[in-house]
Amino acid sequence: MIRVRDLTKKFGPIVAVSDLNFEIKKGEIIGFIGPNGAGKTTTMRLIVGYLTPTEGEVLVNGVNPIIERMKVSRKIGYLPENNPLYTDMLVREYLEFISRIKNDDSWAEKVSSVGLETVINKKIEELSRGFKQRVGLAAALIGNPSILILDEPTSGLDPIEQEKIRDLIKKVSKRRIVIFSTHILSEAEAIATRIMIINHGKLGYDGKKPKTLSSLNKLFKKVVKK
Repeated sequence: MIRVRDLTKKFGPIVAVSDLNFEIKKGEIIGFIGPNGAGKTTTMRLIVGYLTPTEGEVLVNGVNPIIERMKVSRKIGYLPENNPLYTDMLVREYLEFISRIKNDDSWAEKVSSVGLETVINKKIEELSRGFKQRVGLAAALIGNPSILILDEPTSGLDPIEQEKIRDLIKKVSKRRIVIFSTHILSEAEAIATRIMIINHGKLGYDGKKPKTLSSLNKLFKKVVKK
């Protein structure tokens, strides 16, 4: 479980996240949506433990990621928006490297689960953006984390690759908490089981996914206009 209580993050005079409160349980797929600069990425980094809250706290299975960073890191697979890959390495070399860091030898299994078999011996710099995202997703899955956090996982992809990544997210979401941010409402509607809308650092909506894309669009506009 992820528990967020009275979470606030300030960068000088700028309030990036303001008084967030929510809980996420195993098996939920959270579609985290909002306009640019709303606070989505900051919230994700606070959950992972990359940032220290100004106020409030995050607990991951009862553990504070700032106080016990390594313990929490083992439970979380994180794919940032700017996928940080060593592009001069072969796909195989990179995933083996991540496996050694995480002390987990399941990298070959992850190659199969995200469809990297045909590029395993290619340099990462030679891959399409879609395949680079798959490499990042495979790396995030090594260690079999119980929580998967994906920041704009389909950003910059063509529609076909977007659909492939969405299918992969649904495939790997079983028995995990999955949080993904997106600007694409149809993506949230297609994947998420629960929607969170953040605007100006505040949580404007947290609840069940509307039954139709049209309803989600209306809800989003209503929250963002506030």
